[in-house]
Parts: sequence; C-alpha cells; structure tokens
Amino acid sequence: MRHAEVTRKTAETDVRCSVNLDGEGKSDIQTGIGFLDHMFAALAKHARFDLTLTCKGDLEVDDHHTAEDCALALGAAIDKALGERRGIFRFGDAHAPLDEALARAVVDLAGRPSPHVALGLRRDSIGDISCESLTHVLTSLGTAMRAALHVDVLKGENDHHKVEAAFKATALALRHAVAHDGSTQVPSTKGVL
Repeated sequence: MRHAEVTRKTAETDVRCSVNLDGEGKSDIQTGIGFLDHMFAALAKHARFDLTLTCKGDLEVDDHHTAEDCALALGAAIDKALGERRGIFRFGDAHAPLDEALARAVVDLAGRPSPHVALGLRRDSIGDISCESLTHVLTSLGTAMRAALHVDVLKGENDHHKVEAAFKATALALRHAVAHDGSTQVPSTKGVL
C-alpha cells in the first residue's frame, strides 16, 4: 500500500499526518478548526484516501499557522506516499458542483510545485477560518505535494458551497491522478518525476 506519515513541529504548530492513497476514504481529523476538519474530511472521502491528521496550533494567534502547516504536512505525506510516482496516471481533472456552486480542479503530479487557486470568495471567514486561509490551504497542498494544481470556482453565490465544491473537485482530480495506470513506468518522457 502507498502509505506515508509526516510530522511537522514548529514553534507555532505540532502536526501529525498519516495518509494511505489506496484507502477507502476514512478520516480522523482534529485541527482545532471545525470547517477545516470538514474540508479535509471531504477531500479524504472523495479522493478515497485514508487520512489521519491532528494539529495542536497557536489558534490564540489566528488560524493561519494551523491551516498552512496542516496543508503542508498533508501535501508532504502525499508526495512521500507516491514515491517515484511509477505507474500512476499523473494527470487528473474534475468538476464538482455543490448546489449552485461549481468548481474545477486540474492536477499534474509532475514533481514541480505550481499551485493556482481562485475561489472567488466574498466573506471574511467561514466558521473559525478566514477565507484567505482556505485559499492558502489549497496552495500549500499543491506546493508540498509538488504538483501543478489549478483550482477555480466557476460559479456560485454561497462561499461555503464554493469552498466545499473546490475541495471535492480537488479530491476527485487527485483520485484519478494517483490511480494505478497498469504500468510500472514513470509517466514522463524525462524518466523521472
């Protein structure tokens, strides 16, 4: 099984992350930020990753360090679990609606970080997390898993729906990109990713 564990400990956070890319979508997530837990649970469910993620962060300061470091730990765990990235599709794309909102995610697990995220949010926060931190979570995830990750909300009115659609689209794109393609080859003309 493609499984990895990552610990990230700083003066601001203590994060422990375990991911199984060949899981069933089970998750146990405790970041201290309810809406962030909800988004990571949706990501795990729809990517079909088994995910355990805990964080003790300086939430008395704000949500930024916790949100960023959880995403960096998850991205690093996905990167580690992929190993040489042999026998994977590498590319994935998906659209996901949530009521009136529609999001698109496109991923290339090329080993080169290049995240581009445009959620079009209008509120300052959703629950206990700032909207700018939610965008930063997806950006940090793409950076740490060394992927070109493009996430766009194409339409929507409700910011909760837009963010959830974006995380679900990202999950579906990742589910395809990490899937086995039936070969043992590295999916690149370079021979490495």
